[in-house]
Amino acid sequence: MRPASFVVRQALPADIRVVRDLVEPYAAERILLAKEMVGYYEAVQEFAVADAGPDHGVIGCGALHVMWEDVAEIRTLAVDRSWTGHGVGHALVTELIGRARGMGLRRLFCLTFEVDFFAAHGFEEIDGTPVTHEVYAELLRSHDDGVAEFLDLARVKPNTLGNTRMLLEL
Repeated sequence: MRPASFVVRQALPADIRVVRDLVEPYAAERILLAKEMVGYYEAVQEFAVADAGPDHGVIGCGALHVMWEDVAEIRTLAVDRSWTGHGVGHALVTELIGRARGMGLRRLFCLTFEVDFFAAHGFEEIDGTPVTHEVYAELLRSHDDGVAEFLDLARVKPNTLGNTRMLLEL
């Protein structure tokens, strides 16, 4: 049994290889989007990690990706499978929600298979894309696959099969 002792902190560039290693099994199962290493490094400031100290290291990660002035996405939430059930994912989501509030955001989006998990944090299932037509048109200019998933674009439909769209009003 794993000890439940860990801290959630800002990710560092030195954590990125472990973050990628945490995400890879989920990406192989099409639960999360795979990324190139450069994409992780470019987004390091978006990530929080759960760190279990020198004996275990980084055991979980999650990112807060701002999409517009009032909305962000919780994405790339992954926990070492030997640490599931120890509150790691909940601690990461709580941290990311706190960051969103601190930034003055009003809404958080997620695209997930883990409906009950996110519902426990106040997320509710939604249909469609919760932005105005004008914002939708602006977001179409993004090259980010996660934003394309948010917009429910046809080119990313294979990535989103079976996922549930959820929103948290802050």
